[in-house]
Amino acid sequence: MSSNAAEQPAAEPARPYSTAYRWYALVLLVVVYVFNFIDRSILGILVQPIKEDLQVSDTAMGFLGGIAFAIFYTVMGIPIARLADKGSRVNVLTVSLVLWSGATALCGMAQNFFHLLAARIGVAVGEAGGSPPSHSMISDMFPPERRATALAIYALGIPIGTMLGNLGGGWINEAFDWRTAFVVVGLPGVALAFVLRLTLREPPRGAAEGVEMSTEEAPPVKEVFRYLWARRSFRFLTVGGALHAFVGYGVSYRIPAMFARSHGIGTAEMGIALFSLGFASIAGTLLGGYLGDRFGKRDERWYVWLPGIATMLSLPFSAFVYLWGEPYQALWVLSISYFLGAYYLGPTFSMVQGMVGLRMRALAASISLFILNIIGLGLGPQFTGITSDVLNAFTDLGGDSLRWALVISLIFNLVSALLYLAASRTLREDLEAGRQMA
Repeated sequence: MSSNAAEQPAAEPARPYSTAYRWYALVLLVVVYVFNFIDRSILGILVQPIKEDLQVSDTAMGFLGGIAFAIFYTVMGIPIARLADKGSRVNVLTVSLVLWSGATALCGMAQNFFHLLAARIGVAVGEAGGSPPSHSMISDMFPPERRATALAIYALGIPIGTMLGNLGGGWINEAFDWRTAFVVVGLPGVALAFVLRLTLREPPRGAAEGVEMSTEEAPPVKEVFRYLWARRSFRFLTVGGALHAFVGYGVSYRIPAMFARSHGIGTAEMGIALFSLGFASIAGTLLGGYLGDRFGKRDERWYVWLPGIATMLSLPFSAFVYLWGEPYQALWVLSISYFLGAYYLGPTFSMVQGMVGLRMRALAASISLFILNIIGLGLGPQFTGITSDVLNAFTDLGGDSLRWALVISLIFNLVSALLYLAASRTLREDLEAGRQMA
């Protein structure tokens, strides 16, 4: 790529920060990502009370938590990532944090479905500026052989944020109401933005690889997209990750409502259960990144073999959870599904960063997240909602229509596993092309 031609190896690797500071920066970015997912995922535990209060269908709630959110999240992510590649990533992240936190609090002011929809769009636009600059900064602080672990630690924001969103949202809803839950979880993020801006420093681009960064402009969006899409392993692992997220978002968004309808479990009890089960996701996320880096030293294809194998193994456990008649046994087995389902995060994010040059990292993250979220976040909750409504209309399943919609969605996890395994065919060649650009 012409924009990276001036990047030359330095005599010694640049080490602008101490080890302690790098870990502080990573932990701070994890905390920001936790707030990202608290504000994003709290809607899932509140689906049933919002549905009953506003008198809307499963399809409408699927639209609210799925495609309406995902369109703005993914489309705005690309220009925001472009800003991050050209300028200060810290500033982009700070402004984004203020926006999504304030919009979450505004969800609590909604008096009808359309007010809530407008506020959730504000959350989506803000959160679009969360991960791309964070991925880019982490990649400039941690070398390639430790990057999957670092990005897996960053990805802990997903299970931790989801856990806290479920716990806090479920309890506050029953103690007060769903509107109060949005306000309480939204406002602290504004205070966090001040800590972020005052204590996080912009890392030099290329520091982790020990290269001197040129002053040339970042390459155009179309050029980066064409380069990435030409890499077969990128196509396979990104679409595979998108289908994995399709099932994950569809399930996490609907699982509280499914247990409420099929087993009569309330939001507070379900929030506690999902909070506890989140530790399985944390373990799976960490182990996926750690094992990817450990086995990847021998053969880089392990970065995609591990997610493929783990996803395949999770299928029978997930089906058991949705169909089993005893809810507490099902919740125990759900921990296995959560553990195996989280393996893909660190390796996927790491491989995307490894395929591109220094001035492309935030944009590459945004492009991969665009594909992952437009399919996963956008269509996953919508698919399970439409499928549930169709089953309810044309069968006698009644309150069990949602659990069967979740079972049907597992077909996409099978395809996801196969795509990850297929990505191994050209992964090493595509990573080598990325190293030649750095």
